Amino acid sequence: MNKVLCDVFKSRKKDETYLYVSRKDGLKKVPEVLLEQFGKPELAMTMIITPEKQLARFSGERILEQIATQGFCLQMPPPKETDKLDLFCKLDTE
Repeated sequence: MNKVLCDVFKSRKKDETYLYVSRKDGLKKVPEVLLEQFGKPELAMTMIITPEKQLARFSGERILEQIATQGFCLQMPPPKETDKLDLFCKLDTE
């Protein structure tokens, strides 16, 4: 797969959660159970994904691979780290 015209949908239920799907197939290959958890998809953008494209969290190669194998690519937010300042505040009050 050299390039794919992708629709990128954002979740209204989960912050920083996105679904990449080929414009040709749309959401029809996304499992119903995932769509229920994702909420009503809101189109965020449409873009051409190539293997060389680098996005903030995924490479174009990874997105294309997941679309080819499962019909979509799900981007979740990174795990939240404890703020180091919170640790000092907790120590202060103990």
